[in-house]
Amino acid sequence: MKKVAFDKPVLQGEITVPGDKSISHRAVMLGSIAKGTTSISGFLDGEDCLRTIDIFKQLGVSIERDGTNVTVESPGMHGWQQPSSPLYAGNSGTTARLILGILAASRVTSVLTGDEYLSKRPMKRVSLPLRSMGASITGEADSNLLPLTITGGPLTAIDYDMPIASAQVKSAILFAGLTADGETSVSEQTVSRDHTERMLAQFGVDIQKEGNKVRVKGGSDLHGTPVRVPGDISSAAFFMAAAAMVEGSSVTFKDVGLNPTRTGILDVLKSMGAKIDILEKTDGPGEPYGTVAISHDGLQATEISGDLIPRLIDELPVIALLATQAQGVTVIKDAAELRVKETDRITAVTTELKKLGAQIEETVDGMIIHGPTALSGGTLSSYGDHRIGMMAGIAALVASEPITIEDPSCINISYPTFFNDLEKLAFPIK
Repeated sequence: MKKVAFDKPVLQGEITVPGDKSISHRAVMLGSIAKGTTSISGFLDGEDCLRTIDIFKQLGVSIERDGTNVTVESPGMHGWQQPSSPLYAGNSGTTARLILGILAASRVTSVLTGDEYLSKRPMKRVSLPLRSMGASITGEADSNLLPLTITGGPLTAIDYDMPIASAQVKSAILFAGLTADGETSVSEQTVSRDHTERMLAQFGVDIQKEGNKVRVKGGSDLHGTPVRVPGDISSAAFFMAAAAMVEGSSVTFKDVGLNPTRTGILDVLKSMGAKIDILEKTDGPGEPYGTVAISHDGLQATEISGDLIPRLIDELPVIALLATQAQGVTVIKDAAELRVKETDRITAVTTELKKLGAQIEETVDGMIIHGPTALSGGTLSSYGDHRIGMMAGIAALVASEPITIEDPSCINISYPTFFNDLEKLAFPIK
């Protein structure tokens, strides 16, 4: 339990959020596939990313960590050793789904497991296309639930049309395609985050993009390379929303990732009336990043749907909170993917915000939020989901009474210093 309370706060100052979780995972994965040395700076030392490191250590990859600097020394995928115990992904869906594509293409046999929450999340969206490439993946519910047994072996390229927008599924197929016989392609109806494509190019892979289709040829050699991980915009989004929500607030975010497939939060904040200035921007190699200033300037309701959803799927819990303080009715739709995250985030968000007095309705694929509404205090469940836990912490900035968060430790998955940063930015009004 953690009690969070503020007396008429205003957010002021500058913050550098921890490294991007998605990019940190991929840097360790590709560094382990590649031959040679990969040096990673800005690595997120949260629990999810540490699970990825632990798994590749079990496969015989040398990985040394010094704070946010990580050095990966690998003989390449075909030099990995047989793991002596199951590979534990903890709560990390990114670890589990992406590594399925990697293990399927390897020469080892392994058992992939997770915690009680991850063991309930669907894996068939990854295992089915991989099995169509010839992968041997067996487990519960027709290979839909962990634990799964993966026997690495030769694969055949496929042309895969994505039924849903999922960077995890796309990445797993592309990773498997690195060793498959032929050219593997993945087509998306809506473009999902493209960190894998950018990083594959950094590691020397000839990856081709044609509109919403990505192609990779089997037999690609990867070579170790330096990788810089920018600040995670999904983590920054909680304080971005807070700065837009609390009157008198103004916060500057240093070195935050500005990949256009991830900046939907900035588009939503602009549409709701927040003042946003991009003060600096650096493009590549790899990921664009920069300095962003956000301040309160009134809030208006908006609609969030369609192609925008994949660009801010992880930010929707805090956007729902933000909408409770906006003038009008905010509609979030086309977001059914929220139901298969660390928890069912549609139900979790509506249930917890209602406890505070929010006027919010759950729909099949989203939420309808009426505002502005004064929020009270109370005890909120995190559901073991870091995004729900952080939403509860930000809610304390506008709640009339303290908020107590159950299982706040889950926030360590992506943002170990969240509460320290919250207290540092939230000054009382003089």
